[in-house]
Amino acid sequence: MTPFGQKMRALRDAKGVSQKEMALALGVSGAYLSALEHGNRGRPGSGMIMQICGYFGLIWDDSEELKRLARLSHPRVTVDTGGMSARATELANELAQSIGDLDEQTLQWILDEIRAHKPGKSSGPVY
Repeated sequence: MTPFGQKMRALRDAKGVSQKEMALALGVSGAYLSALEHGNRGRPGSGMIMQICGYFGLIWDDSEELKRLARLSHPRVTVDTGGMSARATELANELAQSIGDLDEQTLQWILDEIRAHKPGKSSGPVY
């Protein structure tokens, strides 16, 4: 599941609607929404994000948060370390090989560490 999918499911659960009901309202298939929630589909386009925001009545900060989560939710990430240090390439490869074996606590620790060292970016957790 992606951060976007997790948030969309939480919004759907809070509203008490099924994927099928939401899909019908948005004019998409239930299979498409299921794939978005489970990370089996690339991140949604800006038009779909706006439709989802409208469906849930999200405005301002909530809408921006959903857009941010969508940007962070591509399930198949490519990391280009060309022109970077050997250490950057090693990190990218090590993470690619080990990410499936890491527990949630370790994943959160890695995210927190990266965010703490990234100038000008939010260090809050992503859910």
